[in-house]
Amino acid sequence: MIKYINETTEFLRNKGFENPEIGIILGTGLGQLVHEIEISKEISYNHIPHFPTATVEFHKGKLLYGILEGKKVIVMQGRFHVYEGYTMQDVTYPVRIMEKLGITTLLVSNAAGAINLDFKKGDLMLIEDHINLLGNSPLAFKDVSQLGERFVDMSEPYDLEINNKFFSIAKENNIKLHKGVYVSVVGPQLETKAEYRMLKTLGADAVGMSTIPEVIVANHLKLKVAAISVLTDECDPDNLKPISVKEIIEMANKAEPNMIILFKELIKII
Repeated sequence: MIKYINETTEFLRNKGFENPEIGIILGTGLGQLVHEIEISKEISYNHIPHFPTATVEFHKGKLLYGILEGKKVIVMQGRFHVYEGYTMQDVTYPVRIMEKLGITTLLVSNAAGAINLDFKKGDLMLIEDHINLLGNSPLAFKDVSQLGERFVDMSEPYDLEINNKFFSIAKENNIKLHKGVYVSVVGPQLETKAEYRMLKTLGADAVGMSTIPEVIVANHLKLKVAAISVLTDECDPDNLKPISVKEIIEMANKAEPNMIILFKELIKII
């Protein structure tokens, strides 16, 4: 993997991806932030050596580089998932590349279902902690200790200082921002009523199919990391209604402007 990381990094540096400060991963239906960026370089994933390729039709599959609120940013427009058949190492490979290029902070977004029934679709949730139900770890491979400490402490995986800044920004802009526990499952199927009840019992406030692998690797690389979920549906097992991916994306698009405000205002001050 080290050889691949070096080759990918050299390729991107030669393409002008130089010294980004902040990495951003955009989740399902959350691509409008790119219109706020002064983009100087962009490249499709399938043109990057050793990079996975997004197989889900609503994930764009581009790596972008430019300026946002005066900071150099590198942005994943489209991410990878275990449910696409990728390994955890594939899913998190871009995080290792962004760190090698120079980022010190990683901001992550995703679309998630609200298990906490006090949360409503269209709301935002700042992730304070998580539960990994993906059945694996992106650090579970032979030579991981060559890239960082094998036994990574996860007592505080989400940066407290950044989270506090997010809350201040939300208050200043009259944005409802919940805080909670995010659980990640493999998918791609959505959950049954019994599964929602189980996840609530475990202590989850929202459920999705991403984010946790990237956060684990960000901690492995000692990056500051924060993540926000856009809650796209309400997972009430006693009143569960069928929902389509189209509806999830529509709700993410509707809620996205508030997430853009949070990300932009944060980047301005960190």
